[in-house]
Amino acid sequence: MTGSIAGFIQQLAVSYVGRGYWFYVCGRVPDGKDPSSVDAKLIERYGIDLTKWSRARRKRAGLANMQYLRHGRFFVLLSTHGRHPFFDSEKLCIRDVRRTPVKYGGYAVSYRDGHPHVRIERREYLRLRSWILDVAGARGTSGVRAELSGLRFEPYAPVRRQLLNLLRAANRELSERGHARLAASCLRLRRTVGPVFAASPAAVSCEHPQVPVQCTSRGSTARPGPGDELGDIDPAFAGLAVVDPGLGLAELG
Repeated sequence: MTGSIAGFIQQLAVSYVGRGYWFYVCGRVPDGKDPSSVDAKLIERYGIDLTKWSRARRKRAGLANMQYLRHGRFFVLLSTHGRHPFFDSEKLCIRDVRRTPVKYGGYAVSYRDGHPHVRIERREYLRLRSWILDVAGARGTSGVRAELSGLRFEPYAPVRRQLLNLLRAANRELSERGHARLAASCLRLRRTVGPVFAASPAAVSCEHPQVPVQCTSRGSTARPGPGDELGDIDPAFAGLAVVDPGLGLAELG
């Protein structure tokens, strides 16, 4: 289980989607169910807890590998190309991240032009833009600065572009009302990296490659990587399955 939304998105985009885990099913553990028991059942059912050598052998044999990732009660099962019972049992629910992004916590994670792509989900971005423009009119420069500097989104390259677009829109509104404009320094434009997984007695997957970290005088930041080199995409939203551990996801309707 990941310890934060930011950790969930980082692991999903950089370590899984960026490594070919493109086919997925999202779900939510029902209230009243123990999430750790659902973790164990899904990991056992789909043979997810494998060593990297077993994964390599499966890949050479044309078999798919899978990963499982959860934050709170939201989870995603992901698979690579290949043969696997997952494609039969969940065929009604499976989505391709290259066409339909995983949406969670205000982010949209997809795959485009050979790289994972992380952006603020479109509806969330439009909500933010409307809010920032309202703040510009009501509270002026200081209010906009406080709102922009407090945004929680990790600045992957597409997110940085969205943040700068928000700043430009706010500055236009501020100028029209006779207020001072803001510089880009009010935005957090360097991505920070923290622990991905919450402390637990047992990990939910044995293979969790991490993002390289570069230490600076301002703290730990992510080195630019494949998740920071992307464009834009906004496919339709894929719904969630609510999981009963005794059933396949596709059986839930």
